Amino acid sequence: MTTVAVRLVRLHAASRRVPAALVMLAACAVGLRGALYGHWDSYGALQLPLIFEAACAAIIAVTAGSPFGEPERATGRWLPFLRLGVAVTLTVLAAGALAAAGAGRPLAGGFPDILRNLAGLVGIGLLCAAVLGAPLAWTGPLTYLVLGLYGLYTDWHPPTLSTPWIWPARPPHDVGGALCAAAVFAAGLAAITVRGPRVPAGG
Repeated sequence: MTTVAVRLVRLHAASRRVPAALVMLAACAVGLRGALYGHWDSYGALQLPLIFEAACAAIIAVTAGSPFGEPERATGRWLPFLRLGVAVTLTVLAAGALAAAGAGRPLAGGFPDILRNLAGLVGIGLLCAAVLGAPLAWTGPLTYLVLGLYGLYTDWHPPTLSTPWIWPARPPHDVGGALCAAAVFAAGLAAITVRGPRVPAGG
């Protein structure tokens, strides 16, 4: 990679507050690790990872846009690739950090659950960034968190919500839930790559 390309990536990452996002993702992983030392009943153990996954997704979604709009839009032909690269890289790092946080501890669902839930939640956040703008993109993952927690609640208090679109309530290796989460993630990536975050008038 040339010096110019490295500088472009560095400037884009800085404008999207990626360094701050990495610190907050690490904090989520540390928080999850600490919480796993607590004594949880089966229901609480299922809810716990989802809360931290939603927090990570909200952080990633907010980095989809710059506080100053997108000054690169007029001249930056690499902008779509930079958007895609940041979203995918942060998602992979978040999944790895959460999985590492659960290593050696009784993490409900394990890595398959983390990957499915996080990917779907990030997709929701990126779609919200495209529609509402990056500053409000966190609302999508946190709203879906409430739905996911309710889906888990119905697993213990029927009638159970069986739709795969509420994938946190599905078993970790459920194909339907994984496909739905993957579809939302792909849609979010496509929206943020091609369209970018919504920029308010005058932004």
